[in-house]
Amino acid sequence: MSEEAILNEARAFLRANLSGLIGFDGEFVPIKFVIAPDGALVAPVMVAMLRSFDIVLFLPDESETSMQVQVTLEEIKDSGEFAALCDRWRIYHGEPEDVRWARFTIDAAKFDGRMYDGLALSEANRLAATEARICKRVNSEMRDALKDACRRNAELEVEDPRLVGVDPLGFDVRGRFEIVRLDCDPPITDEEDAIAALEELAGLADDSDKKG
Repeated sequence: MSEEAILNEARAFLRANLSGLIGFDGEFVPIKFVIAPDGALVAPVMVAMLRSFDIVLFLPDESETSMQVQVTLEEIKDSGEFAALCDRWRIYHGEPEDVRWARFTIDAAKFDGRMYDGLALSEANRLAATEARICKRVNSEMRDALKDACRRNAELEVEDPRLVGVDPLGFDVRGRFEIVRLDCDPPITDEEDAIAALEELAGLADDSDKKG
């Protein structure tokens, strides 16, 4: 496996696990975050987190695999240039309990026995400029396909799915209780490629082949 493929595995894991535990000053509390277009993380936080200098995110999935992410927090305001980032969190997770907000810079991470540089792990989303347009198009025209994709690839029945995020490595779908991640391989390159990738995840490409 190439170094880029190994790095993409770690990036995909991070994007598929937008909740976990945050450790600081001997405390461990649940946290939910989103990934900003530049690759940084954004979340509502406790005041005590902003005062800590040793902060680690522990991101598990349903298997034994986990990621430990060393981060540095910078307080941001829910207004002005950062308002869109805070709104992004609300779109994914609802209304926050904490009123302070922070931008997390990834310093380093440990995943599957390897260490990763934070700058390489937090790659900017190359689809950021078209992400909103893709979400709007899918949510207005492809809701059934989105539901089928969740059932086929995440084994989940999502009654009212909403596409809330797109990046080269996959789709973020908001369900009633959680964010469903749909991974894409090979990576998505542009808007039309995103639509084609979703159709493939939903099985529409297979149906087309059978009809042909």
